[in-house]
Amino acid sequence: MSNIPADLQYTKDHEYVRPTTEAGVVAIGITDYAQGELGDIVYVELPKPGTAYSSHDVFGTVEAVKAVSELFMPVAGEIVEINGRLDGEPALINTDPYGDGWMIKVRVAPGGDAGLMSADEYKTQLGE
Repeated sequence: MSNIPADLQYTKDHEYVRPTTEAGVVAIGITDYAQGELGDIVYVELPKPGTAYSSHDVFGTVEAVKAVSELFMPVAGEIVEINGRLDGEPALINTDPYGDGWMIKVRVAPGGDAGLMSADEYKTQLGE
């Protein structure tokens, strides 16, 4: 059974959205389920701050020993920060996906967070 924190929002593509202390800015990463399915993560490609995306756009890739997977933007908005630690420590995504393994921070565009799932809805999607 995957770790699915109740205070986060989720996408069908296994990304999570976590509010930050800065109004209108969220942290985004992949879920515990996703990192478990990928296996040992060895490389992450992330966008540059200042880049704007629409919801569902591909914003990067995560490379694991057994697969390369695209990352899909769960909200519309502009990248304000990337997790630079992932350059040298991509395994943080495996060991702490909801903490130190966050990938990007995004300033959400007005109305840009539509279509996210609650923890209970995400559990249902996973069949848990």
